[in-house]
Amino acid sequence: MNRDVIDSATYPRKSFAHVEAAGWGRGLSTLVRISRMNLWHPWQVAFAIGSTLVAATLQLLIPQLIGRAVDQVQTANNGDFSAGAVEQALWTTALLLLAVSVLRGVFTMTQTYFAESVGHHIAYELRLACYEKIQRLSFSFHDRRHSADLITICMLDLEGVWIYFSSAVVRAVLLTMLIGIGAYMLLSTNLVLGLLALSFVPFVGWRSSVTQLRLRATWLDLQERLSVLSRVMEENLCGIRVVRAFSAQAHEMLKFERASKSALALAQQRVDIHVRNSSAMTFSFWVATGLVLWIGGNKVIAGEISVGTLASFLTFMTILQMPVRQIGLMVNGFARASTCGSRLLEFLDLDIMIKDAPDAKPLEISEGTMRFDNVSFAYPSAEDRPILKNISFKARKGETIAIVGPPGSGKSTMAHLIPRFYDVTGGTISLDGQDIRNVTLSTLRRAVAVVQQDAFLFTTTIENNIAYGDPWAREPRIAGACESAQLHNYILGLPAGYKTVVGERGVSLSGGQRQRLTIARAMMLRPSVIVFDDSTAAIDADTEQRIRSSMRRFAKDRVTIIIAHRLSSLMHADQILFIANGEVVERGTHQQLLAKGGRYKALHDLQLRPGDGMLTPHGGAS
Repeated sequence: MNRDVIDSATYPRKSFAHVEAAGWGRGLSTLVRISRMNLWHPWQVAFAIGSTLVAATLQLLIPQLIGRAVDQVQTANNGDFSAGAVEQALWTTALLLLAVSVLRGVFTMTQTYFAESVGHHIAYELRLACYEKIQRLSFSFHDRRHSADLITICMLDLEGVWIYFSSAVVRAVLLTMLIGIGAYMLLSTNLVLGLLALSFVPFVGWRSSVTQLRLRATWLDLQERLSVLSRVMEENLCGIRVVRAFSAQAHEMLKFERASKSALALAQQRVDIHVRNSSAMTFSFWVATGLVLWIGGNKVIAGEISVGTLASFLTFMTILQMPVRQIGLMVNGFARASTCGSRLLEFLDLDIMIKDAPDAKPLEISEGTMRFDNVSFAYPSAEDRPILKNISFKARKGETIAIVGPPGSGKSTMAHLIPRFYDVTGGTISLDGQDIRNVTLSTLRRAVAVVQQDAFLFTTTIENNIAYGDPWAREPRIAGACESAQLHNYILGLPAGYKTVVGERGVSLSGGQRQRLTIARAMMLRPSVIVFDDSTAAIDADTEQRIRSSMRRFAKDRVTIIIAHRLSSLMHADQILFIANGEVVERGTHQQLLAKGGRYKALHDLQLRPGDGMLTPHGGAS
């Protein structure tokens, strides 16, 4: 069977351990940490740095060779040597210049290749680390962070880290060689001309750095505005049916246009900064070049220096112009790595709130009994407002526990506590006497399946969606789960059957079909505890009845928890808990609760049809 899923057994995990091992702060420590990441690939780093040193050395030879050639021509014009000797010398110099240029190109190519190689390897490892971190972070984290912010961190901030080696470190080595050694060679040849030739370097370096830092600051602002633009587009795409249904296209276009104009205005500001400063740097270079020509020409006339020496000065200035402009890019590389790296590493260093205890053991199911013992829970952001308070009940294998109550009473929170999407803040939840906080998450979540009302489907085939929890399941098992969910006959009627590809988030299916598909996906796992969190709300009463009938055999070997607003979904339960304000206010069977005449009875009467005493199909008052 061909299923486009990831085999967790072959998922690479090495890089994540490397990244998360350290816990350093920001600023300089961030750059140190990123530099250590680069050293995970020592051979590539060594080749990149070594090639940079050789390429810079060869580049410094080019002005010397050009100056030598000019002097040889000048010597021929003066008649100091024979034409043949001068021609031979020129050929030798030309061949040397060609060889040096070719070698410089080869080593520059090698430097670029290995510098990029280091960056892309780091990017690969950090992408895996980010993605794995997202898989492990608790629900409480995702409750607080927008998905667009995470995409920004794991893509744009990650880019600022992986280009650090090539844009900052390698460039720093190159500039140190060219400016440091080149300046020494020029100043030792002629102090005045050397100072003039280097006069544009401080100005260009300063303006380049200021420009890049300003562009960096505006880039961070632009990044935020682009994030807003992404959020507007994402929400529009996800809610396109709502937009069309309410004819809100004009309103959405206005929102998007405002966000786009905001990003455009800042982008134009960045272009203005770049153009004005580039012009100023170019002007300073040509001013310095003019001064060298003027002063150097006078020195040639006075016989203080040769024409070749002047040519070597001018050649060196031309060679140095572009690298000096890159001082700003180098500074920006360090600054960007520091800021982006701080955010990225802060994200990677986040503590995993829901994780295996140090002595966690695999969950062992024997009797299949689940117990809530004085369970309380409050969200981390609102610890003074508990959602659940002292909830206690026991469910044995084959029993069905139903939970009902008004919206916001904590029903779905109870469902999320069983597989440890959140941890209880008081009391314990146990399976066969084992506190779920003391067993491994992998075995717990194989034993507990939650079918939620929000039926999320992947953009792949129906078969792959159903077999998501067990990618290697055989077709009969998949078909059996679909039969129990009353979906098999519908799938067989599709042109491609189980190979039919559902649209994004399953939009090609109806709400009831999506819910039935998620029920089949949960039943595929054959869990010890299955929780239906209002997962039949979009299913008609007749289909729900057929699903419940087909699941009776399935429910004999496991604990079933049903959370619903529609009482027809849970009247058959062995025990019904009525939750209000996070507490169990009533419990018993359907008949017992009706006899009590309390809140359950009031809800039951509210959902009755006035004329015939039957429950409405969707559990609401008619």
